[in-house]
Amino acid sequence: MVKASPPTSASDPDTPRSQAGSGSTTADPFGADAALMHRVARAQDDLRRWYPVRVTAGSAELLMLPAGSGNPAMLAALSDRLGPPHPVITRERAAVLKVQHKGHETVRLAPRADRSALDLAALADATLDLATPLKGPFTTEPTDADADRAQAAALTLLKRARLLPAALIWPAPDRWPDGAAALTLVEADAVARLAETGPGRVHRIAEARLPVAHAPDSRLIGYRPTDGGPEHFALVIGQPDRAAVPLVRLHSECFTGDLLGSLKCDCGDQLRGAIQRIGAVGWGALLYLAQEGRGIGLMSKLKAYALQDQGHDTVDANLRLGFGVDERLFDPAAAMLRDLGMERIRLLTNNPAKVAGLEALGLDVVERVPHTFATNPHNEAYLATKRDKTGHYL
Repeated sequence: MVKASPPTSASDPDTPRSQAGSGSTTADPFGADAALMHRVARAQDDLRRWYPVRVTAGSAELLMLPAGSGNPAMLAALSDRLGPPHPVITRERAAVLKVQHKGHETVRLAPRADRSALDLAALADATLDLATPLKGPFTTEPTDADADRAQAAALTLLKRARLLPAALIWPAPDRWPDGAAALTLVEADAVARLAETGPGRVHRIAEARLPVAHAPDSRLIGYRPTDGGPEHFALVIGQPDRAAVPLVRLHSECFTGDLLGSLKCDCGDQLRGAIQRIGAVGWGALLYLAQEGRGIGLMSKLKAYALQDQGHDTVDANLRLGFGVDERLFDPAAAMLRDLGMERIRLLTNNPAKVAGLEALGLDVVERVPHTFATNPHNEAYLATKRDKTGHYL
């Protein structure tokens, strides 16, 4: 049953209406745990501004920058003081560059003084591969368990900041230069803990009636993750019907398809078609999840589109950029459905991973309802890749 919303505070329009997750990790604002989480949030913001961040794990400590072209002056200043950086990439990107990863999640490359800022950016950005084809030879550096954890945390921070998952690092010297103490310092364990638990905790913040085409009896409910990530929304259609299992669609936001009407995908058709089908049934919800580009973010998705223009399919494009095939999490959707009282659902999807993901989180998916649309010349290859490589029922 959909829960009614009590009046919100006039002085605080963001007063949370409910806690849909399992509780905040920062309940005590003066506690040590809260301080760790706050530093993780600051680190992500610093990295988006191309400021350096320090990461520790046991005996290992490193200083990191995103491996991109956002701030060449900062890169030059750090290189002058600390020497050339050690690039760290994911095993997916390492495989593209023909670098042995030996099963490790991260690979550290030896520093080279002859690498230009463009060369370093190209290690991360696959859209530069054609312009800089001769990046090697590469020499990998052995790392211990603490260094591996620190490097994994560095790349997790970059993903959470919606940046390419490749870092330029400087292992801690005997003495940091003056001023390094002012840089944000984060612990690898805190990064891992927030990445594992944060996305599943959301607050219901606001809701209002929102008549939409094909579903005039609808309400839009906004949820804010407690880890500071972008907001998710639920369009609840119709009135609760105890005799019916609600029809639900999990829809990852797609700026290009949903808003601009891109023909490269079928997302716009899926969005509007889902609203129409749930409206016709009379009871259900569409969850609009902030997971653009299968969780890599809009800027990285545009880079993936550029790689598709070079002939790579949608799966290979993500891998070439250093991401997994699908970076999305189902925890926010599960928390939202529980808050809506929809723990037993019919799921409108062609993706078996969505069914498995929700069931693994304790929801009861009683039926998978197909959700297909006619192809066009621009998305035929995209849909074939989803069918052949990610197991979609198409």
